[in-house]
Amino acid sequence: MDYLKELIERYPNLSVCKTSIYDAYKILVSVYEARGKLLIAGNGGSAADAGHIAGELMKSFVKKRNTPPSFYNALCGITNAETAGFLSAKLQRGLPAIDLSNHNPVITAVINDIGAETMYAQQVYSYAHENDAFIGISTSGNSENVYLAMLTAKALAVKTIALTGSSGGKLAKTADVSIKVPETETYKIQELHLPVYHCICLMLEEYFFE
Repeated sequence: MDYLKELIERYPNLSVCKTSIYDAYKILVSVYEARGKLLIAGNGGSAADAGHIAGELMKSFVKKRNTPPSFYNALCGITNAETAGFLSAKLQRGLPAIDLSNHNPVITAVINDIGAETMYAQQVYSYAHENDAFIGISTSGNSENVYLAMLTAKALAVKTIALTGSSGGKLAKTADVSIKVPETETYKIQELHLPVYHCICLMLEEYFFE
């Protein structure tokens, strides 16, 4: 299914983002083909969006993502057939994505010992490898902790995607791809971010799990 075409039909104002959405999708295809992972960060409602993205990628979204027979066979080598059948039937293939906003012990340690503005940069520095990607979500595009995380990602040769409002801010100027939805008020920006990242997740799922 052409999810990008459907997105624009449902949200015509997002037509200005069509190219950047597709470019972000292509970046993530290349990352996952290289067996990399996605790191995501945001604040407030954008932190909730980071978790939402991870949730759609880490398990089935709209398509079945059955485990391969090889996984069942491997389980049979270490447990009984009943348990092997249960696990291989229940588990779903995922695309690895880490919501950096949800690691409270790490975040609070960084805030206490280093400084709040580095709460995401420290995690990117610890997690990231060359074949990974980082999505920074900020309605203004100027959230300092997300911006510093993006700079860290770029220094580590990690591909970067910004998801912002129309102004774009510092994130849009820094990222490899910037998706700037055409709104200026925070809640309206967030209302458009959801269909954008749903579309990208749907496209990725179709590519890898058709």
